[in-house]
Amino acid sequence: MNRIEQIVNDIKSKNTKPIYFLMGEEAYYIDKISDFIENNILTEEEKGFNQMILYGRDVTVDDVVGNAKRYPMMSEKQVVIVKEAQDLSRSIEKLADYAEDPQPSTILVICYKYKTIDKRKKLAKAIAQKGCLFESKKLYDNQVSDWINAVLRAKGYQIEPKAAHMLVEFLGTDLSKIANELGKLTLIIEKGATISALQIEQNIGISKDFNNFELRKAIGDKELVKANRIIQYFSQNPRSNPLIMTISLLNAFFTQLLLYHGLKDKGKINVGKMLKINPYFIPEYQRAAKNYPMRKVAQVISRLREADLKSKGVGASNLAQGDILKELLFKIMH
Repeated sequence: MNRIEQIVNDIKSKNTKPIYFLMGEEAYYIDKISDFIENNILTEEEKGFNQMILYGRDVTVDDVVGNAKRYPMMSEKQVVIVKEAQDLSRSIEKLADYAEDPQPSTILVICYKYKTIDKRKKLAKAIAQKGCLFESKKLYDNQVSDWINAVLRAKGYQIEPKAAHMLVEFLGTDLSKIANELGKLTLIIEKGATISALQIEQNIGISKDFNNFELRKAIGDKELVKANRIIQYFSQNPRSNPLIMTISLLNAFFTQLLLYHGLKDKGKINVGKMLKINPYFIPEYQRAAKNYPMRKVAQVISRLREADLKSKGVGASNLAQGDILKELLFKIMH
């Protein structure tokens, strides 16, 4: 986030670059920077003649260069934004000659989502020298909760660890989706408040009792009745609780538990650092480690792999997802 803040602050200070090449797997930051440039470089009066939005599927690299070489009208700068520029991936290197000698009165923004260009080639080197080459990397699952906390702190809110975990579990690592839901919450919750799991359930529709987080906790604590209730709910609501997601999250949990068993230093600080988890969740791992010795954890991981194959139709083409989950739960907890 420091890199994004630097880019935005430079733009605010009128220290703009002639080219912004925004690329990478995480579309959220590409959109954030592009939107900021679109909304803040030119006045409303200047935009009519000097701001152009192009789409990769509708133009060629030559079209982009032609527009970028135009001179602004009654303005110091013109802005040319190319959205969905990844559609130009086969010919994007042709932009290199322009990047080596860009029009100083143009701010060219290339939104190259879900892909990256080769940093060893001419185009990347030219942009790095004359403009801004920004790669927006996907956050790992264990980083998203921290990101949620940072976003909410900036807005004047706090969030319970469980509530943040529920958001990550339900929405994954798609920052745009998460930011959208956080925006809804901050509209209806008083500033300065701490967002709770109950508020997540009431306003976003994620059950605080029947979700993968609670299933993981029930399995770790060997609460068989509770775990059975949750998987029964999952079986009745398969679209909201896809089996592949449940298996993936349980596999991550038991893989971390295997790592926990191998730690010599099981102090909270070291466990949090090595497992990359919020200290709030460490007692859950401590209890699970007592219930599942290292050998059993290794067996569970093997069972999870078998269930993953079955969920994809390998060796269980006619087995319902609910039945796969029930069988998996029995093998884990017995």
